[in-house]
Amino acid sequence: MKSRTKVVVIGGGIAGCSTLYHLTREGWTDVVLVERNELTSGTTWHSAAQVTNFGMNQTMVGLKTHSINLYKELAEDPDYPINYHHGDGGIRLANTPEQMQGYRHFASMARGMDVHFEVIDAEECARRHPLISTDNLFGGLWDPLDGDIDPAQLCQALARRARKAGAEVYRNTPVTGLTQHKDDTWTVHTEHGDIDCEIVVNACGYRVNEVGAMMGVHHPVASMEHQYFLTEEIAAIRDASHRMPLLRCPISDYYCRQEKNGLLVGFYEQDCKTWGMNGIDPNFVNALCPDDLDRVTDVLEGAFARMPALMEVGIHTVVNGPITYTIDGAPLVGPIPGKRNAFCIIGLRAGLGEGGGHGWLLAQQIVHGEACYDTWCLDPRRFTGHTNVELTALKAIEDYQNEFRFHFPHEHRPAGRPAKTTPLTPILAAEGAEFTVVNGWERVDYIKPAPDFHPTLNFSFDETFDVVAAEIRNLQENVGLAEVNGFNRLEISGADRHEFLDRLMCGAVTKRDGRVGLGYLLNHQGMVKAEATIANLPASDRGPARVWYGSAAASEYHDMDWLQAHLHDGEDVQIRSLTNDQSILVLAGPKSRDVLSACARGDWSRDAFPWLSVRECFVGFAPATVLNISFSGELAYEIHVPNASLYAAYLALRKAGETHGMKLFGARAVESMRMEKGFLHWKADLLTEFDPFETGLDRFVKLTKGDFIGRNALQKCLESGPQKKLVSLKIDTTKAPAHGGASLMLDGVVVGTITSGDWGHRTGLNLAYGFLNPEFSEPGSRMQLDLCGEMIGAEVIAPSPYDPDLSRVRS
Repeated sequence: MKSRTKVVVIGGGIAGCSTLYHLTREGWTDVVLVERNELTSGTTWHSAAQVTNFGMNQTMVGLKTHSINLYKELAEDPDYPINYHHGDGGIRLANTPEQMQGYRHFASMARGMDVHFEVIDAEECARRHPLISTDNLFGGLWDPLDGDIDPAQLCQALARRARKAGAEVYRNTPVTGLTQHKDDTWTVHTEHGDIDCEIVVNACGYRVNEVGAMMGVHHPVASMEHQYFLTEEIAAIRDASHRMPLLRCPISDYYCRQEKNGLLVGFYEQDCKTWGMNGIDPNFVNALCPDDLDRVTDVLEGAFARMPALMEVGIHTVVNGPITYTIDGAPLVGPIPGKRNAFCIIGLRAGLGEGGGHGWLLAQQIVHGEACYDTWCLDPRRFTGHTNVELTALKAIEDYQNEFRFHFPHEHRPAGRPAKTTPLTPILAAEGAEFTVVNGWERVDYIKPAPDFHPTLNFSFDETFDVVAAEIRNLQENVGLAEVNGFNRLEISGADRHEFLDRLMCGAVTKRDGRVGLGYLLNHQGMVKAEATIANLPASDRGPARVWYGSAAASEYHDMDWLQAHLHDGEDVQIRSLTNDQSILVLAGPKSRDVLSACARGDWSRDAFPWLSVRECFVGFAPATVLNISFSGELAYEIHVPNASLYAAYLALRKAGETHGMKLFGARAVESMRMEKGFLHWKADLLTEFDPFETGLDRFVKLTKGDFIGRNALQKCLESGPQKKLVSLKIDTTKAPAHGGASLMLDGVVVGTITSGDWGHRTGLNLAYGFLNPEFSEPGSRMQLDLCGEMIGAEVIAPSPYDPDLSRVRS
């Protein structure tokens, strides 16, 4: 066994084998996989092994397409062919118009990845799958490339190719410990000796947290018992001239696929069961849980109704084994938060079907620092400190119970809420607030007009339309107040703080005390990595001269990792997180200065406290830090307050606002207003697939300022010209907003993709952002938007249709 290598991958299931193989494809061949038993001895061996192209976003579709192409190549390898039923086709059923609307959106989204789904009616579903009934059926989504694969053969084929490229695989080699050294390298301790390496990868399936504990981390992954059975032969399948399509049924919570001349039928019962919560037997290898078909009686009855042939056939095998879920159901593939040179590829509940793509994207991140797609939907850092075992289990149960039910826009399911709150949460709830969730934080979405107000879940404008319009109208005419909790706030101090930030940001860094600026951080490929507000606080009794670095709530771990990774030895820079200690009260509207002046001492006039200023003060008697910045396009103030004083500050502002018509507003109002102003959202419009010139951030780039991270790569991007351009669009309908991922078409060809959309209540426009082919990006260019299956006119317009000269913000 080697004593030194570049990468050690721990785990020999589909995650580990795929990562090992793809590392060799990226050019790293001095790599090792260690497996505690035999390859595929965990969840992989008993997987139902379905291989679909369906994904909830374009990144997921892209990685699944890679999996399908890779598996097809492996199946056709004359030296080591594997069993892969490719292109049997598959149907996802629907029994409501809203589900069908969602399928039409996903078909539009997939088209942008050159994946072609078909939305079909109930009769066509039955024609393609003659064993199903059309009772209570509207139709379904057809995936022509759906299929299934042999799990063991797949993993052996990947390991074989990795070995041929120079990688090594050590079976029956349990890992007993992990040690990280001062230079961030690792020693992997095993029962057969130690391996020193630069990078370690946790690919340990349901034992993920056993290895996580060895490096002092906990991953939000829980296991669920999952049952399927294999039937005896069914004559209709035996006599058919083709293999039966796969079936996934959100109506009755089951799936099935052909297995020989019978069916494999799996269940996602409501009376489901977690597994391994109190530890896992070390001898649980190539093992199953006891059969428990009584637990699936409820969904079995639905399966019988949908597929009557099941009532006439025997069962010859029952499989009940653990599968892993994360806290939001999507895998964790990427850097481990708070650790250097440590990655994971875990929580792959559909591991066989998409594992090829997951390993591909992870290998790119390990070797190059980024993947070809923006991988935030998979990034382990998208969750922060609230994701304990108990919360993860609650969310895993909820996801299991809703396996085939996609999330609608603005849908927030109830399990595990509220995870993060502030002192204002119950106060705002009593005021009628409906909450959305941002990185676990309960944030006001809008103020309900009545306690029993419940909008319809669909892809159209819903009943909140007029509610949000009223919030915005009052804010535009008077003044509004909102709590924005969870906003990432890092305090950066030390004599070298500005030089440090200057090295990370692609534009000029605001250095003058009392001033605020906006800037962008790039990765080493010159693509947009992060967006940050930089506020310079002078020395005071609250602390030394320092910078407040503010960014999106979801970026808490992501940005901290990036900043700490780029500190130089000996640099006088200290970074401290204030994210969980402070909340923001946003005061916005033409009368906001009057309200602030009524409850905070000092001169708040335009001359004394102009746009892009920062000042420490007291709101009432609550200590506060106020920034004159706006995400709404109106005169506005961000009031940062320690959580211990938050209620006091809130009361002072509410009292001061009584004579100025102040009302509460929420996140949906903010979303509408930021669309009108041309302001972008991180990981919606700001993606690592595009550079700042493609994203329309030219004014924030200063190539002449000296070296910064990504500068050389960005220069090459500029020389080669843009591949895409982010544009503002006007959509020609009042029925529905454009949804992220939807395709923009011209003469039947995809020319762009929507990143976000909403109605602009001040402009009366249905607005969207999207990345377009550059030749179609000039204002006035027209095309069509595939909006849930309906072709709608769309026109490129100039950015910021509301107050483009910022006169209201500067007032």
